[in-house]
Order: sequence, then structure tokens, then C-alpha cells
Amino acid sequence: MRRLDKGAPLRTAIKAAGLDIPHLAARTKELDPTGKGLSPAYVGFIAGTGKSAREDCSERAAELIAQALDQEVAALFEPVFFTVVESTSTSRSATAVSGKTAARKAAPLPEQLLDQRELSAFLRKSPSWIDAQIKAARDAGRQWPGLHYVGRSRRFDPRAVLDGMREQRIQVSA
Repeated sequence: MRRLDKGAPLRTAIKAAGLDIPHLAARTKELDPTGKGLSPAYVGFIAGTGKSAREDCSERAAELIAQALDQEVAALFEPVFFTVVESTSTSRSATAVSGKTAARKAAPLPEQLLDQRELSAFLRKSPSWIDAQIKAARDAGRQWPGLHYVGRSRRFDPRAVLDGMREQRIQVSA
């Protein structure tokens, strides 16, 4: 979920309820069926205005905050839909490669490749999680889906990564 208007309606609702960040966090703990609630730091990130403020939060967090403020979720947050924007780049270089990397470079590259930082933001995972997944795949004798080497840097096809993650979930659950 993404906060509306950089969190202005959320901060207004917090003020109208006569709460501050720690008390709002405590209220989410009271309302959470699991009893965990949200930490004051996380609530501060969501409601904040500074450098550490977050535009996005989990659906669970948005629901708990809205419930604690006696507001509708839609009054404070909007759903986020990820879309992969196609690249407008038309430049693709083709070079003859021999040896082990020939198969890797023979396949045409997808229209848009993300670097690791962009992929981690897209997946909402840390760069170290991506490194661990790549290492685990390499240790298992396979390549992580969607991974392409462009020169010395790694680039990722977001669609192939998501497809690979879905396949992995299906295999694990079966």
C-alpha cells in the first residue's frame, strides 16, 4: 500500500485522534489479532516527513493503522500495482563470444534489464537476499532465473525473476 499525498491525510488523522507515534503503535498492538502490532519506528517511517519516511508499507500495516485511527484504509492509503515499463532503447550490441559464456550471451536480451538495486526495490528484498539466491542457485548447478551478465555487471530481467520465484514456490509447496 502507498500512503496518500505523502502521508498528509495520515498525519491529519493521527492528530485528530489525539495520538502520537508511540501511542498509535501501541494501539495497533491492541488491535492486531496476533498481538504483535507495529513498532513505533515502523509507524514513524510510514507517517513521517523526513528522509527516512516511506511511501509504501504492507497491506497489514495499512489496515492496522487505519483501524487504530478509526478510518477507512482507502482514506489513508492506495493499493500499489507494479508494472514493468518497457525500455525505449533500440541499441543492442552483438559480439561473437567463444567458450563457456557463448551460450549465456547467445540469447537475446529482454527489453528492460534492472540492476541489483532496482531489482531489490522492485521485489522489496535486500540486495544481500538476491546475492544469497544467486549463490544458492550456483551451488545447485543452475543459474538464477533472469540473471544476465552485461560486461562485468549483473542485470536482471524482472519478468524472468518473478517467473522463477513462482516456479520455486510451486516446487517447494508440492
